[in-house]
Amino acid sequence: MALTLDLIHADVADALGEDPADIPVDENLLDYGLDSVRIMALLERWRRDHGVDAGFADLAEAPAIEAWAPLLGVG
Repeated sequence: MALTLDLIHADVADALGEDPADIPVDENLLDYGLDSVRIMALLERWRRDHGVDAGFADLAEAPAIEAWAPLLGVG
């Protein structure tokens, strides 16, 4: 299964214990409680399951789902 914007959105919401509808894709995820530990856990899952090659610093610099999509290979 390929990584998609919807899957990223669902994974982030799951990590935060929220409904995806409650987390806008263009909002700063730090404002929703995302922290570095959760970013690393998500990144490791996406590396393992989808072969993602992004780095932690890339995701931490722009903590929004919309900003992460191209970094994670979602076009």
